[in-house]
Amino acid sequence: MTMTQTVRVKKIVFQAGQTRLCVPLTGRTREELQARAQLLTSAQADIIEWRVDHFIEGKDEKQVLLALADIRQQLGETPLLFTFRSKKEGGEMDISDDQYFALNHAAALSGLADVIDIELFNDESRIRSLVSEAHNAGVKVIMSNHDFHQTPAKEEIIYRLRRMQDLGADLPKIAVMPQTPQDVLTLLSATLLMKEHYATRPLITMSMGKMGGVSRVTGRLFGSAMTFGTLGQSSAPGQIAVTQLREMMETLS
Repeated sequence: MTMTQTVRVKKIVFQAGQTRLCVPLTGRTREELQARAQLLTSAQADIIEWRVDHFIEGKDEKQVLLALADIRQQLGETPLLFTFRSKKEGGEMDISDDQYFALNHAAALSGLADVIDIELFNDESRIRSLVSEAHNAGVKVIMSNHDFHQTPAKEEIIYRLRRMQDLGADLPKIAVMPQTPQDVLTLLSATLLMKEHYATRPLITMSMGKMGGVSRVTGRLFGSAMTFGTLGQSSAPGQIAVTQLREMMETLS
């Protein structure tokens, strides 16, 4: 049995046996983002994820940093996760590898984001370099992988999560799409196995879509330290409204 370290982001601690609530922030313009961010302060989320790929000027580093400053101001002490989800991982906008790494680098060094999301399937040396820069700046790293078509075999899910650990992720994350109820069990089983035998840090896992909904609520039991709920707009299939999600999680705990 491995010991899973905790990860602290501002006043929030991520750890196995406790599932933190993340709410995505999406908006096409700075004005929209400011209004939405203000609205999200009422959601009492543990962490807010800004999905930069929804922002119409998401490739413009200067505009992104201005918007990031607006959001930071609205959110106060709530931890902020900076995520540009690439098209190949289900995001809204195409971006070159150079732009992707430059944006994440700028966000990590801006002092405005608490966590950045780095996708696993990128050049290894660039990932390691970005992780190192983020850590030097006191910024945590979620490393992620999304499969919107299927659920890989249990061994493959565990392999990817372990790979993220090896690359320095503070919070390894995988989201997969079930085609059958068995796929949901595969994801939950892989999560539990990872937590009990290989995890050296908290994990984030989910099975997407309506069928995978159960995985968003039972993370505490199987080892997922964060789940995503919505206030209005969702950023992935199967996300549950934040008030319902909180109620369900409290019922189960």
